[in-house]
Amino acid sequence: MSEPGPVAGAEPGPDGWLRLHPRAVLLATLVTAGVAAGAGFPVLLGLAGAGWAGHGSGRLLGLALLPAGFALAVASGAVAGRVRWNRTRYRIGPERAELHSGILLVKRRSLARERIRTVDLVAPPLLRVLGLVKVRIGTGEHTGGGESTLELMPVGRAEGERLRALLLDRDRGPAPAGHPDGTLAALDPRWIRYAPVSFLAPVLGGAAAGGVMQVSEWFGAQSEVIDWVGERFRDTPVLWMVLALAAIALLTGVVGALGLWVEMWWNYRLDREPGGTLRVRRGLFTARSLSLEERRLRGVELVEPLGARLCGAARVDAVATGIAEDDEDKHADHKTLLPVAPRAVADQVAARVLREAVPPTGALLTAHPPAARARRVRWALGAALIPVAVLALLGALLTDVLLYVAGGCAVVLVPVALLLARDGYRSLGHGLTGDYLVVRHGSVRRSTVALRREGVIGWVVKQSWFQRRAGLVTLTATTAAGSGAYHAFDAGTGEGLEFAAGAVPGLLEPFLEPGPGAGTSG
Repeated sequence: MSEPGPVAGAEPGPDGWLRLHPRAVLLATLVTAGVAAGAGFPVLLGLAGAGWAGHGSGRLLGLALLPAGFALAVASGAVAGRVRWNRTRYRIGPERAELHSGILLVKRRSLARERIRTVDLVAPPLLRVLGLVKVRIGTGEHTGGGESTLELMPVGRAEGERLRALLLDRDRGPAPAGHPDGTLAALDPRWIRYAPVSFLAPVLGGAAAGGVMQVSEWFGAQSEVIDWVGERFRDTPVLWMVLALAAIALLTGVVGALGLWVEMWWNYRLDREPGGTLRVRRGLFTARSLSLEERRLRGVELVEPLGARLCGAARVDAVATGIAEDDEDKHADHKTLLPVAPRAVADQVAARVLREAVPPTGALLTAHPPAARARRVRWALGAALIPVAVLALLGALLTDVLLYVAGGCAVVLVPVALLLARDGYRSLGHGLTGDYLVVRHGSVRRSTVALRREGVIGWVVKQSWFQRRAGLVTLTATTAAGSGAYHAFDAGTGEGLEFAAGAVPGLLEPFLEPGPGAGTSG
């Protein structure tokens, strides 16, 4: 297969070496200008806030030096960008992808092409305006210091697409019959209705409230903000004031969750490209293109956060090798193939991704014994009653008010704990369907994993003393993909071992001991 040559904007050098896009200098200049303006604005406010009355020669000198400092910072950024551009080059050879960079400390790094698993394109708003992208070339290995990743920042958009095609599009023959290449899923704007029911909404609301207080403290106006809020609720009972403020914070969080969803998932599309590559494209302001080779795929995970599940929705994550997230991009949702969408749509997309006619995530699973429910009830009651007991003890020692608080907590926490325990038990399940083993668990975050049997490299069988008495066992399928371990919690001992032995014949049997209740690992 012929390899496409470099496009305009990627300047060729000797021996096939290429430079970053020339607009890298302009990008560095603009970024430095933004940082300098952000740092100088509070200084300007501070100098201006000192008052214009009287003679403030020092203040006037500071105001005069601000433009000079800004210009010096911008010029320094431009020079540094030019030097960095001049000292950075990359080359994609027949066997290796290489990057040379550095000014004082020169770095020479390379990746073997057969080890490359991901080529992701990211374009924040400034890069998009300039027609540039950041290219991350990775092996998917979990190594420190970024040794498994090469980052080219910035290159032209066309050059980024060329690099992605060159490093990932490999000829693996025609697609299987009935599973053609093309679009597997596309954005339905109605999915935005699931954004407010995520756990992100209250978190963003609390963050917004904390941000207001922090900013007001920076400007020395925190007491004025508190007094203004107090004036608004002067004749309102404390309870109603707390509820009103919580409602305002929650509404702010809902608006924030909607905005974040639009930014992350607008223009979303999931495609299967020729050669066996799954590609997710998404983003309103920051455009992202994330790629995954199908040969690295070992299954899918159907994730149902509590709020989404109550609305009949779920998202689909990939269970694959070669998805390593470092500290810089660990929140970038690299493994998410489908955002929260109706459960039926999620099942359909899971089936299309796995090239199956029937979604394994919708298989009928074996329920776990009632003893598993009893364990969850005990855990839930313990978690709910411990804070109640602490408050009651403090109330007996200090003040009767805490006794009333303990009673209120008991009235609220115990029913909630029992509901979650019952729901957690109903979520437990395991089964085999076709080439997949399926396990499910969780209440606040219910997870259904369909894992290819061929992807299982071992089993871990755990049985505590309490589980042994109850006739339960926890089975963990180990794999090189995804999180590395997927659990069937508190299954019946006999049916659990039978499930593990049937999932991958010949893997577990040599380690089994005769008689029930034998806990081993394999």
